[in-house]
Parts: sequence; C-alpha cells; structure tokens
Amino acid sequence: MELVKRFGVSMGVDLLTQFDRLIRRKGYKTRSEAIRDLVRRAMVEEEWEAADAEVVGAVTIVYDHHRHDLVDALQDLQHHTHDVVVCNTHVHLDARNCLENIVLRGRSRDVRRLADRLISTKGVKHGRLVSTTTGRKLA
Repeated sequence: MELVKRFGVSMGVDLLTQFDRLIRRKGYKTRSEAIRDLVRRAMVEEEWEAADAEVVGAVTIVYDHHRHDLVDALQDLQHHTHDVVVCNTHVHLDARNCLENIVLRGRSRDVRRLADRLISTKGVKHGRLVSTTTGRKLA
C-alpha cells in the first residue's frame, strides 16, 4: 500500500468556494482527489516540455472526405511516420465529413511535429492534440 502524506493548503475563501463548485461539477468526491489530478496534470505538462521525453497523444481531426487529395495526403503522412503512429480510428460524421482520431507515441518533439503537420494539412477543418503520458513517471 502506498504511503499517504497529509498536508495543509491555505486558500482565500472566495477561491476555495469556486474550487468546491468546480470539483462538485466535475464529480470529485474530495478536494484531495481534485488536487491530486491537478498535480498530475502539471507533471504531464512538464513531461511534454522535454523534447526527448516519451509521450503519448491523440490527434483528432475533422475533414471533408470528398477531397481525395486531402485523404491521400493524410494517409501518406501517417505511413511515412509509422514509427510514431500507433493506430487510428475513422468515423463518418455525415455524408461529407469525417473525424479521424490518431494515437501517437514517441518523443515529445516528434509527436508534436506530426500533430502539427496533420492539423495544418490543407483541407483539415479542425484539429486538436490531446497530450497525455505513458504513466510510467506518475505515482
């Protein structure tokens, strides 16, 4: 069992009230659970700052699949970076629009570079990288 250390946190009443409202909306049972998640989020963000750190991320893009040059460009890009691309999921949103979720794993700089290239490909309507961790460095 993991050793738990208790400590106090001082906070202004107004900020604490806002924090309590936030954690209730998010479904946290205790302040401690919410604070632990905030600390982990900060640690993951710091992990991504190291260009050589091994990280995991998911890029979500939305595009018009009738633009065949775009579909080919996205597929070529993923094939040429197969060492970073773990897998992808293709979803038909409607008769024209598709969503693709691409899981990436590798060095932070390589994952960011590929995510930027996918998102900035001409014809992509929207894209976003969600950065996370392999979990190895988190307690």
